[in-house]
Amino acid sequence: MGKRHVVRRRGKAGLQWRAPTKGKIAPVSYPLYDLTVTRKGVVLDIIHERGRSAPVAKVKFEDNAVRYLPAVNGLQVGAEVLVGNDAPPQNGNILPLGRIPEGTAVSNIELRFGDGGKLVRSGGSSAVVFSHTGQTTIVRFPSRKSVELDSKCRATVGMMAGGGRKEKPFLKAGNRYWHMKARNKKYPTMRGIAQAVVHHPFGGGRHQHPGKSTSTSRNAPPGRKVGHIAPRRTGRGRQARAQSVQRE
Repeated sequence: MGKRHVVRRRGKAGLQWRAPTKGKIAPVSYPLYDLTVTRKGVVLDIIHERGRSAPVAKVKFEDNAVRYLPAVNGLQVGAEVLVGNDAPPQNGNILPLGRIPEGTAVSNIELRFGDGGKLVRSGGSSAVVFSHTGQTTIVRFPSRKSVELDSKCRATVGMMAGGGRKEKPFLKAGNRYWHMKARNKKYPTMRGIAQAVVHHPFGGGRHQHPGKSTSTSRNAPPGRKVGHIAPRRTGRGRQARAQSVQRE
């Protein structure tokens, strides 16, 4: 019997598949302040954290509490960060969604009030406050999907920093290896059809081909559950087939 393929070896994400904690600085989230009082903080430093695409801002508030927040584009050392309902909707300030004007770019959005920010945190990403409807606010995400959130959920005004990271090529496979290792992603990966028959259901044969249907049942056993799992549709669409018929 050959070794189990990657999907089975990962299982329920044991220690060998979890992202390493080495290089992590501190939890990056909003402080739980009373928003009726506007508090001021000063950016002490802009630092990089392993496995995070956006830089992290080290902010010291008036009560001498030091918090780490995702840095937005344009934030620099010495800049002031205001937190509260009455804070102006300027770059870097933290406000509830209900207090941010429509059409404003925001990032690090809370999914539920008090969770510290869960949405739109990757480098260079931003969402847009679309409209306010009573106690909720509709936010349009980078995926063009609109989501209705509680107006009390906090967000940072501005776009996340680190947007140009994808413009720099890796140049070497080793650089990409260490980039993926920080996030504990497997790299490089081998195609199933390129493996031996004992290592993958699609392996083996005189030439590289799956040898069987790539569509797999949702209830397939772990050793066979590879490929297109419970696909809604397969093959070319009607429009593509119609165009090919017209060419003929």
